[in-house]
Order: sequence, then C-alpha cells, then structure tokens
Amino acid sequence: MDNRVFYGQYSLKHWIELILKQNIVLPDYQRFFVWDEKKVKTLITALKNKQFVPPITIGAFNLNDTTQNLILDGQQRLTTVLLAYLGLFPDKDYFKANIEKLANENDDDVDEEDQFDDILKWDFKELTKKGNSKESILEKTKTGNYKEVDFEVNEEFLTKTFLGFSYLVPQKSTQQAQQKYYSTVFRSINIAGQKLIPQESRASLYFLKSGLRNFFDPDFMKQIKIKNSNSESAVDFLRFLALLSQYSKDSQANYVAAGYKSQMEDYYEKYIYSVADEEPSTLFKPFSQLFPDGTFQSRFDRLEQTLTALSIPTQFSSIIEMDTYLFGLIYAIVFRDKSIDVTKKESLINDIEAKISEFKTVDAHKKSPSALKYLRNRITSSIDIYNQYING
Repeated sequence: MDNRVFYGQYSLKHWIELILKQNIVLPDYQRFFVWDEKKVKTLITALKNKQFVPPITIGAFNLNDTTQNLILDGQQRLTTVLLAYLGLFPDKDYFKANIEKLANENDDDVDEEDQFDDILKWDFKELTKKGNSKESILEKTKTGNYKEVDFEVNEEFLTKTFLGFSYLVPQKSTQQAQQKYYSTVFRSINIAGQKLIPQESRASLYFLKSGLRNFFDPDFMKQIKIKNSNSESAVDFLRFLALLSQYSKDSQANYVAAGYKSQMEDYYEKYIYSVADEEPSTLFKPFSQLFPDGTFQSRFDRLEQTLTALSIPTQFSSIIEMDTYLFGLIYAIVFRDKSIDVTKKESLINDIEAKISEFKTVDAHKKSPSALKYLRNRITSSIDIYNQYING
C-alpha cells in the first residue's frame, strides 16, 4: 500500500487539548522553541484576522503496537497557541540572571523543587510535564521562570478559530523504515519560514538507529565553540567523524571528500546512512569494524577526559585552530582506540600551536580554510602530531 495523507482542520481549543493530553508529541530531533514574543503576537494577530497560516504536519508512528502522533512541522505555531492560552512566555533574561546568581553563590544544595526550566533549551514539553490542564500547569510554574503576558485571547477565539493540518500515515513495516521516511519529510520542511541550519536538519537522521544520537552528537563536545566576529556555534562533531572515517579507510587524506567540495551535507548524510546500516558506503570505514561490539562510550569517555587533561580550548577563533587541535585527538582515541600521554602536554600543545602558526602564514589557507586541499593538510598534520604522543 502507498503512503497516505489526510487533510483537515481543528479549532485552536482542540489543538491545545491534544498538546495537554500528549496526544501529539515532539520528536527528540525537533529544534527548541525559537520564536520571540513579538513573533508570537504576530501569529495570534494573523489568526484573529483570518489570514493564511501554514497547516501543521503530523505523522503517525507505530511503535510496539501503539501509535504516536509526531509533530513534524508546526512546533513554533502550536507552542504559540499554547502560550497564548496559558498567558505565559519563557523569560530568558530572568533565567540567565538566576543561573548566574546561583553560580556566583556556589550553591550546590539547591532544592530540586527550586530548579528552573532551562528556558534557553525549551519546548512545550516542559509545560506538559507539569500537568494536563491550565490550572495544574500554572500552579507548578516557577515564579519568574515564565513571565505573564496577556495575548488577548478568550474562549470564543479559541473555539471559533481553526488551524489546518496534514496527517501522514506511512505504510512502513518497521520502526527504522518509518523513521527514515519521517527524517526525509522533516528535512524537506522549512519551518514557518525559518530555514534550518545544516546541523538542525541533519539531526533528524541521528535517530535512524537506536543509540546513535550520542555517537553523532555527544553532549560533551557541544561545550567546544568556534567564534568569530559574526557568530558562535558549537563544534560539528559529525564533520570530524565523517572525514576521519574516510581517512581511516584509505589510511591517507588525499581523497577525503573528493567530489563533494560544494556538497558536503550530502557527504555527511551518506556517512550517517552508512553508520545506520541504511545505505552501506565504500567511502567510509564500516562502523562494525571500528566498534565490533557496537559500543563506543568508553572511547568517548576517554576523549572527554583527555580534552580536559590537555586543557584543549573550549573556544576557537578559526577553523584552522579547531581542526589542528581536534582531528588528531579524535582519530587517535575514537578511531584507533589509543590513549594520549598527557604528561607531555606542554610539548604537545607547543607542536600544535607551531603548526597553526605555520598554516596561518599561508594567506590562501587563511582566506579559504574550507578548501579541500587545506582541510586535508590539517587532517594529516594533526594526526601526525598526535601520533607522536600516543601511549605505548
């Protein structure tokens, strides 16, 4: 049978009931709530004026003989409707101020009930954990963590205003097949006009196989940032894995990412599918060869410990610095299952800094660090440096 799609509309009140009763749920790979208060008010005004609002996309996902209804597109819009109903909005400024205050006070004994919702990494699941009604949620909402906002909605508005939907029902027999289908759907959607950055779009693929999210995107690596005058972003760990996997297979960097100069996201996707056993690729070293028993956590723990022991910077000002510090370290520990002699830390760091300085003397390298010839040079040089400091 073919995949099926149903269309319809629900009142805003019914959408709220579906959220509160958790009859529709957010997949783990969905981005956080990113709209500001102004955009929330703009959507409410559009709904009041009967303007067109893109429909919500829901997908049926069968798991262990039960069906989950996943929100594939429309999280920002549905969260807006829920917040307007509750008269709340996450207060980022208050949250930041209180986190800094707790850190400055060195208070290690904060009562669990006094903990704030992490408003910087927030979605509506934080509210539905508190209860399934407006009253129960407001009763358990931490004062100040959310600010009260009157979005000027009433029962009549919620009952008589409608928001459309598309309901997808894939005819897929296995959980993995369904997930692949929904990953494809999710990646083709541009949420409410806010384009997903590659890492956000790619994240939907991390769930193709159970347990792989922590392999592709471990939390401890997110502490490392690359920052320049225009932006700051967390290290893209998947990039290192994919490039080093091909290096590991070929035992050299000469052909790493060859043919993918302008299509690096396709290259990373191909690696993800290869690891998940969806589409085996001859480009990369098989995951099963690297981790015969399927477990990688012990190596990741060692990597995290070594990052700390070597005092690897948590903020880089250029990709040249980041790559030279990280490629060789990740390769030695994750791909070769080796340990670094941290007693020679000073000498190791000096070698890395010297190589970075050498790279930066080449104007073309500084201007075009993403060029494949320079990328390959950084991979080889970083690995060569760390090879000199491997235990045993």
